[in-house]
Amino acid sequence: MILEESSVSLAAERLEVTQSTVSHSLNKLRKILGDPLFVRSGQGLTPTETALSLKMPVLDVLNRLQALTDLRPFDPRSEQMQFVVAANDMQRDLIFPRLLHQAWQGDIDLTLELRPSGVPTVGFLRDARCDLLLTPLPPDASDLIQQKLFSGKMKIFYDPAQRDAPKTLKDYLNADHVAVHFALGGSSDEAIVSPELTTQPKAKVSVSNFAGIPPFLIGTDLITTQFEYMQHTSLSTLAMADLPFRAEPVSIFMVWHQRSTNDPAHRWLREQVREISQSQPQRQGKINDRADLN
Repeated sequence: MILEESSVSLAAERLEVTQSTVSHSLNKLRKILGDPLFVRSGQGLTPTETALSLKMPVLDVLNRLQALTDLRPFDPRSEQMQFVVAANDMQRDLIFPRLLHQAWQGDIDLTLELRPSGVPTVGFLRDARCDLLLTPLPPDASDLIQQKLFSGKMKIFYDPAQRDAPKTLKDYLNADHVAVHFALGGSSDEAIVSPELTTQPKAKVSVSNFAGIPPFLIGTDLITTQFEYMQHTSLSTLAMADLPFRAEPVSIFMVWHQRSTNDPAHRWLREQVREISQSQPQRQGKINDRADLN
């Protein structure tokens, strides 16, 4: 793919994985073959003679492997599939109830064990503690594959009966905040990335999951900063408003270990997650901020 695109980023886009995943794979091949394979030339990459000589043999091997995969029968309705998925509240509630209902409606015997991920480490997948990971903070390693599912903004959530949303950065920092500090380590505040925010707001209340936020916000002047898609899940009873400063968008990634890539059942699971995820941006675009309705 890099040979065709002359670019790691374009190759990653076509493969629907992250640039990091393609770079890790390329570095592995360079070490194995003892050749750089591609060298930078202007705005793109130029293949070495070794890379050019390998094109046809590699394509032949890939075609043979694809043929073997195509011949291997797989029907999800004749399988008993069981997966362990690591995901925090938002990813879990947004994707997996719908996935499970669709599977059961299609007479597919699917069992899911859903575990919290916190801020996940490489060991989650490398040590087989889960089969699939959904997170905005994907661990980076050469044996893990990342695929971006969708992106959104960080927003302020609050009780409009008690207060207005902060209008300035100063008001935001002076407000009392509710934060999520995961039991497995890390905080949801790590998803807030902004050159204007030189210090993180101090949490008045810390909870261990997103479902714990509304009981503390409703009836108080507390606020929380979370991913906008949470208006469809744990934070649906709260008003939502823009941050009073620039912040980077947040992406949700699907991550798995390379050993699972060609497993047909695992591939089926990834396809279902991807299909449901692709509907989220369109769903989001049809809904106005609840702050506008108050």
